[in-house]
Amino acid sequence: GGEIPPSSLRGAPVVLFFYPRDDTPGCTKESIGFSERLPEFAEAGVQVFGISRDSMDRHDKFATKHALTVPLLSDTDGAVTEAYEVWVEKNMYGKKSMGIERATYLIDANGKIAQVWRKVKVPGHVDAVLDAVRGA
Repeated sequence: GGEIPPSSLRGAPVVLFFYPRDDTPGCTKESIGFSERLPEFAEAGVQVFGISRDSMDRHDKFATKHALTVPLLSDTDGAVTEAYEVWVEKNMYGKKSMGIERATYLIDANGKIAQVWRKVKVPGHVDAVLDAVRGA
C-alpha cells in the first residue's frame, strides 16, 4: 500500500466506511459484509474502502484472517478520521476516551458528500448503503 490521493477517487462514487478497530466483533462483521457485497457495489460503479487508524500490517493480517476483499485504508496519523469528523469522544462504562465513531460516507462522482450514516449499527447497514447507491 501507498497513499491514495483524494483526486484519484473522482469520476466514480465512493463509499468510505469508518470503523474503530481491526478484528473486533462489530468491525469484523461490517468488513465481511462489505466484502461479500463488493461485487454488487462494483456493478453499480461504486468503489468501497474501509478506514481505521490501524496500521497496514494490522490491516493485512485482518484481511487475511477473514478473507476480506474490501480494500482497507490506514489513517495512522488521524488526518482522514478528523477531516470526516469521526474521531470523537466516546464513553464506555463511564470511561471517556477518543475513538472512531462507526460511520459511512457515500461520496458522489464529483467528490461531494451525498449521504452520511453516523453511529452505525452493523446489522442491515451494508444493505442500506447498497440501497442508497442503487437509488432505492
